[in-house]
Amino acid sequence: MRLAAKTIATFFGIGFAPLAPGTAASAAVVVLYQAFLHRWPLPLLVGLLVAVVALGIWAAGRTAAILGRPDPRTIVVDEVAGQLAALVLCPADWIPVLIGFGLFRFFDIVKPFPIRLCERLPGGWGIMADDLAAGAAAFLLLRLYLILI
Repeated sequence: MRLAAKTIATFFGIGFAPLAPGTAASAAVVVLYQAFLHRWPLPLLVGLLVAVVALGIWAAGRTAAILGRPDPRTIVVDEVAGQLAALVLCPADWIPVLIGFGLFRFFDIVKPFPIRLCERLPGGWGIMADDLAAGAAAFLLLRLYLILI
């Protein structure tokens, strides 16, 4: 189970990227979204997001406990979930997808109030919650942008 948790938590090893592993994981989601996820029906895409969140809470919590650190940078499943949340309902055009990527990375890095508060949750919940909140903020701003243009 350690290997499974580590594989999920690092998103198949992307978390071991030497520079900006969180950004690398978010970029991987963008590529997957552009390649085929944007074609999935909404219930299936939401189901994928729920599965990533559920597995991520378990895997991130277990991996962090094994490593003895509260939120190791190698754990990137939280970025995967947050980026996916930001892109739900996004058209497959590159401009809105890249805007969604930029907005998510901004909110994930800066963690404005109240996003930072989510980190206080215990274990895998805290690891995942701030990125889901960043994804939700990015989703809302991206939807507003898409409505206005």
